[in-house]
Amino acid sequence: MGKPLFNKVWDAHAVRRLPSGKTQLFVGLHLVHEVTSPQAFDMMRESGLEVAYPDRTFATVDHIVPTDVRTRPFADEMAEQMMVAIEKNADEFEIPLFDMNDDRQGIVHVIGPELGLSQPGMTIACGDSHTSTHGAFGAIAFGIGTSQVRDVLATQCLAMDPLKVRLIKVDGDLADGVYAKDVVLNVIRQLGVKGGVGYAYEFGGDTLARMSMEGRMSICNMSIEGGARAGYVNPDQTTFDYLEGRPHSPAGDAFERAVDWWTSIASDEDADYDDVYDLDAASIEPTVTWGITPGQAIGVSEKVPALTDLQDDDRDVACEAYDYMDFQPGHPIAGTRIDVAFIGSCTNSRISDLREAARVAKGRKVASHVKPLVVPGSKNVLEAAEAEGLHEIFIEAGFEWRSAGCSMCLAMNPDKLQGRQISASSSNRNFKGRQGSPTGRTLLMSPAMVAAAAIAGEITDVRQML
Repeated sequence: MGKPLFNKVWDAHAVRRLPSGKTQLFVGLHLVHEVTSPQAFDMMRESGLEVAYPDRTFATVDHIVPTDVRTRPFADEMAEQMMVAIEKNADEFEIPLFDMNDDRQGIVHVIGPELGLSQPGMTIACGDSHTSTHGAFGAIAFGIGTSQVRDVLATQCLAMDPLKVRLIKVDGDLADGVYAKDVVLNVIRQLGVKGGVGYAYEFGGDTLARMSMEGRMSICNMSIEGGARAGYVNPDQTTFDYLEGRPHSPAGDAFERAVDWWTSIASDEDADYDDVYDLDAASIEPTVTWGITPGQAIGVSEKVPALTDLQDDDRDVACEAYDYMDFQPGHPIAGTRIDVAFIGSCTNSRISDLREAARVAKGRKVASHVKPLVVPGSKNVLEAAEAEGLHEIFIEAGFEWRSAGCSMCLAMNPDKLQGRQISASSSNRNFKGRQGSPTGRTLLMSPAMVAAAAIAGEITDVRQML
């Protein structure tokens, strides 16, 4: 019986089995940002430790950086302190830092792939839950806590529990107006926000085989929302074409040798999985969350479910969601008035996301009551979009065109919801207070659906605008 990629990569990076049953796992790439690293570096300093492999660690700034006015010092004193800390720590510990003056700056899960840092067969760690994004390249990528950031800095290793592997096969053609975001929201809807606990998710099937790297990244990004510890896609020619010529990718003969190895670590045809789940791509329509977890999602033509439509385990959180969101069971999600439209985040801020949103926005105007933001995921994405004139389409339609950063995804910066505002958001979480207001409400959807909602002033089926 063959092995899945997960087991091959895990075994290749296993240093030893610890008495606790955990595996001491070597980390090939460590990414850090300004929010979860200051305490880790302080712990290193207090213990007199040095970074074990500084050439395997890269830092960027993304979470707290403003996306409009970037004058230093920042108006937010805590944000300024975090910026000063990462600048000091990167300099002292000799770690490359992509700061606001660097053309490589951007959201950590956007710049890792576009710089060629994220590669097949790697183990990747970052103090951010959405590190699973990098699994799109056939890597095993984990989000870690601050104490684990210290551990990787000091030893380049993590103590990890082994995982089971679930194959999620998506087959068939996605309709126009249906995207990777809709696929992963349906996976979470069906398997639940706890369905992946103890698992790594391998995403396969002919739908994924035809999908771009950017679509694969969106799907792997939200594996964590389904409870999985990691999510990945097997590397193939699409992966290799994306990586070739990028700054940190192998070059020349080394690239050809790398491709041979990358191909070998893909899951065997007779790989043994702990579970298999099948999803028909043709059954998926543009999808919107209605509640306070990413699993509370429905198609745009559907209605908010009644308690009798739900499993017993889901009813308590559904009641909480009805109350918080002020939605009634049986109410159509289409027609829900929005106040804010946010296109961005590590899930959906890449160039293909902006192209699809611009496709909807072109020649149209944003509803007068909506505050719309478009936030590219990196300076590279911003420059590419401007070279194509996408920013002009957005500005003409009435969107605000911003600089690169996490922005309103988690609102650790000036971009926040106010009061009970409802946001149509291309981000990854709709928890209470996630977008900056303790009473604000978030509806997750694809970037194209966000653009459609901004124009209509309410949730609408993007397929009617394409």
